[in-house]
Amino acid sequence: MERLRCVVERVTYQNEKNGYSVLKCRVKDYRDLITVVGTMPEIHAGAVLSLTGNWKIDPKFGRQFTAETVEETLPATVYGIEKYLGSGLVKGIGPKFAKRIVDVFGDDTLRIIEEQPENLLKINGIGKLRVEKIKKSWAEQKEVRNIMLFLQSHDVSTSHASKIYKTYGEQSLSVVRENPYRLADDIWGIGFHTADGIAQKLGFEKSMPVRLRSGLLYAINKISEEGHCFATKALLLDTAAELLEVSIDQLTPVLEALVASEDVKTEPIPDTDEIAIYLPPFYFSEAAAAKRLREIFVEPKKTAVRMEGLSDRIRRKTGMTYDEIQTKAILTAVSSKILILTGGPGTGKTSTTLGILTAFKEAGAKILLAAPTGRAAKRLSEATGMEAKTIHRLLEVKPPDGYQRNEDNPLEGDVMIVDECSMIDLLLMHNLLKAIPDSMTLILVGDIDQLPSVGAGNVLRNMIDSQCFPVVRLTRIFRQAQTSRIITNAHRINRGQMPDLSNGRESDFFFLEQEDPEEAAKEIVNLVKTRLPAHYGVPGSEIQVLSPMQRGAVGAANLNLLLQEAVNPGNVSLRRGGFQFKAHDKVMQIRNNYEKEVFNGDIGIVEAIHLEDRELTVNFEGRHVLYDATELDELVLAYAATIHKSQGSEYPIVVMPIMMSHYVMLQRNLVYTGVTRAKKVLVMVGTKKALALAVRNSTVRKRNTLLAERIRRSFEMAEKIG
Repeated sequence: MERLRCVVERVTYQNEKNGYSVLKCRVKDYRDLITVVGTMPEIHAGAVLSLTGNWKIDPKFGRQFTAETVEETLPATVYGIEKYLGSGLVKGIGPKFAKRIVDVFGDDTLRIIEEQPENLLKINGIGKLRVEKIKKSWAEQKEVRNIMLFLQSHDVSTSHASKIYKTYGEQSLSVVRENPYRLADDIWGIGFHTADGIAQKLGFEKSMPVRLRSGLLYAINKISEEGHCFATKALLLDTAAELLEVSIDQLTPVLEALVASEDVKTEPIPDTDEIAIYLPPFYFSEAAAAKRLREIFVEPKKTAVRMEGLSDRIRRKTGMTYDEIQTKAILTAVSSKILILTGGPGTGKTSTTLGILTAFKEAGAKILLAAPTGRAAKRLSEATGMEAKTIHRLLEVKPPDGYQRNEDNPLEGDVMIVDECSMIDLLLMHNLLKAIPDSMTLILVGDIDQLPSVGAGNVLRNMIDSQCFPVVRLTRIFRQAQTSRIITNAHRINRGQMPDLSNGRESDFFFLEQEDPEEAAKEIVNLVKTRLPAHYGVPGSEIQVLSPMQRGAVGAANLNLLLQEAVNPGNVSLRRGGFQFKAHDKVMQIRNNYEKEVFNGDIGIVEAIHLEDRELTVNFEGRHVLYDATELDELVLAYAATIHKSQGSEYPIVVMPIMMSHYVMLQRNLVYTGVTRAKKVLVMVGTKKALALAVRNSTVRKRNTLLAERIRRSFEMAEKIG
């Protein structure tokens, strides 16, 4: 093995999951930059590495140094120090100030920052505030380096070291040593597998109760991520036993201890011998949501609407003609406390909602409008001419206290209309219902044939299945909508029929045949970069690629990399794992961050990159949100997104791959949801075989939830008591 000491000039690639990296490095006595490859902790430009490994010739990329061991050290040369400080690793020092500092202090620079930071005031442009920023950042980096070195010594990726330090501070190392499984419980982005890897290197045995407990909680969390509100006992034990490589007998007493400590809740599943095992938030939300729905429904209406001649008055005020089913929806809305209005595209949900609004406005009611996402709220606002808020903003979420609107501080108004309800998960619906006073009328609007919510539950479907509330389903496609092949094809797909793929000059629905996934990916890039903007005169930002899945050549992850390179090739970027973010990139938030007030699925544009502070600013529909480099795992590129993540959104132009490589995801409601996201133009790229398979596959995976049963039970118990 050879030893090599080098300074990292740039990070060409880094896989966040396994740490595999490709670096371009400067080495003494080598004229050109050398390529270093290997598995290593997260590395930044300017890092000084001590490597052991061997030289190899790659047939495609040429001579490379394959690193077997990687140790990061502080730089010893003036060049290395300047590169290290200029990387932005220490906040307050970018390339410009790094050069100035090193020009004055030379190879004594790091000692000055460590021991005499006040001497930095001698540097032109550095004031007291910047010195304080540098001192704080340097101290944090020292502690983070200790955590990194500790994790590195246990062969664990260290990309989460900064998060560990932010969570535990000076206690970080003692927490990791004593119970690494706490990391999985306490820190978003660090899963059980990472914590388990650290624990095993520290000598934790597979059968230790702390490991089995963490594994069981991880297993039930993974089951909830698939949309289930609970796991059956048998499924949970089987899943955890396979994950942990232990027997069910070893797990059973640990599960009993979780039940006894109320870390999980249990309930018999009606008409079966099975037990439902819930995480407490889902258990309490399900029970409380059922109770609140009944309480709201049975409370007398607050607003009296004059029914005589109502249909004629609404027709005159809106200028719209309503058919029999739409009229029924309007009359039910004003006479019932809860109404569910559902229907596909072009069936008049929006015009019916306007009729309902007009009726309540005439009666002087105060009306609140809401939707689950910012885009859906904006669309509702444009359609009605009234202010519509996201549910999170309506409920005034404020960390760390949570929702400010609740049973103690309810919403003020007479009527609540909520759009895109198919995508509201159980936890969000529970919090909304808590804030709705008993006297308020609740109108839920959504397309029941779309995919269910990303989060756990299937609330709108459960409410319909309970048969306890009035439901009006709009089915007629209105004449103006019949000219759109997007709408007519969406309904054909929903009925299990193949869509019309005849293309045609005047069509808004196109199908491009392409069997090879790699070629399909190239076609999609060409469509987004060149063909569609040229033909329709729209910017690339109005074109959204929606894929059935993340993985593969035509999965969202790969398409994002290809599209970023094609439409935003700039060099200035912040890197996080295998991704780099540049100014003008389209990005998506992938978790609810109540502190920043951005939520899972929100899409924004990177407005600025701040290399000096390793931060970037994202513009979310006019709101400017700052992200530190350690928070970038909350963002993904969004030139392409999964169809699941597109719920509640509409885009002028949608490009959608549909290939046999998506086999496991090819379902009717998935394709239907993707098609109905397109407002003006939809282009499918793929094979008719894959599309036919999806259209035929009407199997909808049942989600584990007892909400429908709880709603029915709530009404039955109330009747018995009454």
